[in-house]
Amino acid sequence: MNTTTADAGSVTVTGQPEARQLRRSGHDKMLAGVVGGIARYLNADVTLVRVIIAALVQVTGAGVALYLAAWLLIPGDGEDQPVAGAWIAGRRDRIR
Repeated sequence: MNTTTADAGSVTVTGQPEARQLRRSGHDKMLAGVVGGIARYLNADVTLVRVIIAALVQVTGAGVALYLAAWLLIPGDGEDQPVAGAWIAGRRDRIR
């Protein structure tokens, strides 16, 4: 597929922007890069996303569960599969 690059993103020949992928950030991270990846995906300030996650932790406690689930299910930059997928694949190889 032929693509041309516009200022900050790629655009296909049909003029439709390429789909963004949600990935954990390898560069902008404090713990596992989840918030940095979400901020990059949403094109938002990483500090704002961190404040929202911290508020979820403080108010409902759901922030911890959401962060852990995202860490397990979102692949990191340059990785083919998430942490949970790699663990499951390793268990399958051990059983065989």
